[in-house]
Amino acid sequence: MNIDLIKKQTGIIGESEEINEVLETVSQIAGVDISVLVNGESGTGKELIAKAIHAASKRSNNDLVIVNCGAIPEGIIESELFGHKKGAYTDASESRKGYFETANKGTIFLDEIGDMPLETQVKVLRVLESGEYMRVGDSNLKKTDTRVVAATNKDLAKLVKEGKFRQDLYYRLKTVTINIPSLRHRKGDIRLLVERFALQFTRTNKIKYKGFTPEAIKVIQRFDWPGNVRELRNFVESILTLEKGERITAEIVEKQLRDEKVVEFSDNPALPVVVNQHPDQAERELILRQLLFLRQDIEELKLILKDSDFSILNSSKNINENFANKIHNDGFGDLEDNSLIKEQAIGNFKTSDLDKEMIIRTLEHFNNNRRAAAKSLGMSERTLYRKINDYGIEKKINKDS
Repeated sequence: MNIDLIKKQTGIIGESEEINEVLETVSQIAGVDISVLVNGESGTGKELIAKAIHAASKRSNNDLVIVNCGAIPEGIIESELFGHKKGAYTDASESRKGYFETANKGTIFLDEIGDMPLETQVKVLRVLESGEYMRVGDSNLKKTDTRVVAATNKDLAKLVKEGKFRQDLYYRLKTVTINIPSLRHRKGDIRLLVERFALQFTRTNKIKYKGFTPEAIKVIQRFDWPGNVRELRNFVESILTLEKGERITAEIVEKQLRDEKVVEFSDNPALPVVVNQHPDQAERELILRQLLFLRQDIEELKLILKDSDFSILNSSKNINENFANKIHNDGFGDLEDNSLIKEQAIGNFKTSDLDKEMIIRTLEHFNNNRRAAAKSLGMSERTLYRKINDYGIEKKINKDS
């Protein structure tokens, strides 16, 4: 299959040498049943490449099953991948197929495979080598004929050295490696991408479209777009919504870029770096995040004290009272009513609003990778899932995606 047909079938946009080289590789390996590892930064379109490989393969008439390994809690990922037998655990009221069984004769795309637990990696390696697996709670081997395409935005070789990814699985996956260029390395494609996104969005939403001026495109091309194609698309849709019916000029683009609030997180979640913001707003962001961390620390202390025996609680009563008074006087609420931060201490924000906002922002930053988000927020995955349900965040994520 030639690359023009691949572009037409998958919606991949670009005429740059970099993207054409990627699609040339896709056309060469799609028809051969080998595993493929797709490397690329977040937002570069790794899933589109997986779809292109599947569409150009002899398995195209069967299912392509897409799995985001980072979005599945560690405790249930094996059940999701391999299925489970009835009664395998408390809620297993019936037997269930896993993704590998569903993808039989087709392709499975394991996105963010760098987040997969080591224990699960062993079982995936077995599927790759022999096609064999067992459902959770079952003792009978099953077979699957599934092609595996994996993707990551992490350096798997580095993870192997750190003992966080199995070396044997790494070498088994990278039979063929496709490296997707970031948008800043193929800026010649930005004009085509902007036009496509703009036409699709305005047609779907019935917005009058007068186009972008050449100068506006040049301004867009000068920006690095750390979120790559995904970020560019969101930007185009945002500016068209705000400037309905207007021809988009360089001045409009520059203003929108200045107004954009870009938040970057360092490896230490306690040290966020806020850029493109007024200093007062940046300081507020930092304070709110630290208040959230303090709240989590106090909640953990409460749980520890609650689980301790009465004598320990009694002996530490005076300490706890002094601690509570200190918190109360410094702008925080009482330990008893679970309002650990006084609402007036943080302006119009309620504690629940703060909690919800930080969870939403962190999930957006990690592209809904809940394991990474939970780690950044300093809470367990179970706690994060509970808060997502309590605050109705799941509906917002699904609506926005």
